[in-house]
Amino acid sequence: MMTREELLEMLERVRAGEIAPSQAAEKLAKLPYEDAGFAKIDHHRMLRLGLPEVIFSAGKTASQVAEIFFRMAAAGGDVIATRAGEEIFEAVKVRVPEASYFAMARIVALRQRRQEPLGALAVLAAGTSDLPVAEEAAIAAECMGANVQRFYDVGVAGLHRLLAHREAIEAADVLIVCAGMEGALPSVVAGMVGAPVIAVPTSVGYGAAFGGLAALLGMLNSCSPNVTVSNIDNGFGAAYAATMILKKIHFHTKRT
Repeated sequence: MMTREELLEMLERVRAGEIAPSQAAEKLAKLPYEDAGFAKIDHHRMLRLGLPEVIFSAGKTASQVAEIFFRMAAAGGDVIATRAGEEIFEAVKVRVPEASYFAMARIVALRQRRQEPLGALAVLAAGTSDLPVAEEAAIAAECMGANVQRFYDVGVAGLHRLLAHREAIEAADVLIVCAGMEGALPSVVAGMVGAPVIAVPTSVGYGAAFGGLAALLGMLNSCSPNVTVSNIDNGFGAAYAATMILKKIHFHTKRT
């Protein structure tokens, strides 16, 4: 797993005679992907997107996740496995003892790279029932280098709870807002801030919430034009998109 900066550094070392071309070729041979038999691990994604491939654990066996996690860790990059239960963490821990587990987020993670801290990401949750999705977003974003602030249990049923944090929320570069029920919170937040808002509908609510569909449709029909919408319960997808936005802001600021 190699960043653009690491690739350029390696090529400079070849030019300087510090490493042999054959050694560089061996490293580059694994960049497109590594074939583990049951999975093809995309080590090249870091070069293309600036963020690594992430393991979606649901539907995979614990041993499959552990093997992929081990191979990605051996490549030297940060590793994240989402939707991972305790059984998967125990299997990963045998292969990669340094891995950490975040139970509420259901994420197994390993940080190996030193990263420049990125800009401010605010993660909001309407209610305590939305925390698993919000924590998936927050932990995933932190693992990818974002500076995360959490604002939880600030739903529209008690708007004063949200307004108590207004100054800090307005300072964020990007916001992820998780809500179930009717999904109103992202529209309210987006009307307050001059930043992109990624809305995440959660599968929280009574029967007519239809497992998050009501919140999804409400968010898709938001009258706040700075709202875009992730899939139901997809905190990770929101985190990945938000981190990519932060990286663009960060490196543009550095160049100017």
